[in-house]
Amino acid sequence: IVELRGYAAACGLKGHLYAYLDFYGPTGTARDGLAEGMLALAIEKKQLAPGQPIIEAASGPFATALTLAGQTAGHPVVLVMPEDAPAMRQESLLRLGAQILHTPAQAGPAGARAEAEAKAAEKGWFYMDWLRSDDNPTYHRRVTGPALVRSIAREGSSIVDGIVIGVGSGGTITGVGETVKAWTNDVRIVAVEPYENQVLGGGLTGPHGIPDIGYGIVPENYNSYVVDNVSAVASRDAQRAAQQVLRTDAIPASVSAGAALHAAAQLLANCNSRAALAIFSGRASIV
Repeated sequence: IVELRGYAAACGLKGHLYAYLDFYGPTGTARDGLAEGMLALAIEKKQLAPGQPIIEAASGPFATALTLAGQTAGHPVVLVMPEDAPAMRQESLLRLGAQILHTPAQAGPAGARAEAEAKAAEKGWFYMDWLRSDDNPTYHRRVTGPALVRSIAREGSSIVDGIVIGVGSGGTITGVGETVKAWTNDVRIVAVEPYENQVLGGGLTGPHGIPDIGYGIVPENYNSYVVDNVSAVASRDAQRAAQQVLRTDAIPASVSAGAALHAAAQLLANCNSRAALAIFSGRASIV
């Protein structure tokens, strides 16, 4: 973890503001470790045989991370996505070695998931199902959660009293939240979603500008019992926070990381925390 002294000073915040940087991989997101971890879990449980093709309904950072992890482990990767998925993203995935299957645009992500499941059953491929598989939060229970606890533990207690996590698939907040709550009840877990798409908090829903969180559904892997409260962050505030922390602390935060940062800063500003930590699950490209 790193303390964001520059950002805290620029915002006039009292207390300590930390970031847990979880974006050191080829895609610049936490999806890299997740893809590798879910592959390892599938092999461990003997669900994935050597050389067996993997199929997944994805087109974003997880699709890239899975393609790279699968290729290096000797597993062909087939990605199912709506036909209107961004062309440049599809070209990039093809260059990395993925095979792409299209579903009708009007069927949306649900149609892609149904096709992936059907094709896996027909061909004998392994369907990872990253949005619904318990291997997603299990990876975070085994890896991210314990690593975070080691980072914040001092003489049996925590140096932070709040951990702020953006919610996409729900795996990170569930795995980390369960791990932290098993260790101590003195740390508040805060879920972050876009202000413009408040599915978790039950507010308005619609398009937003924070990639990698706010999928428009309550994820099946989302464990609300470990979440103390939900914070809705406007896209413009997330973008502004990401830009500012680059200038103040030289950290290239993605917009989703900016959302978590803004929510953590609000905890301090509203005197609801003496020391808050935001998980940065993605980095921005600055060149």
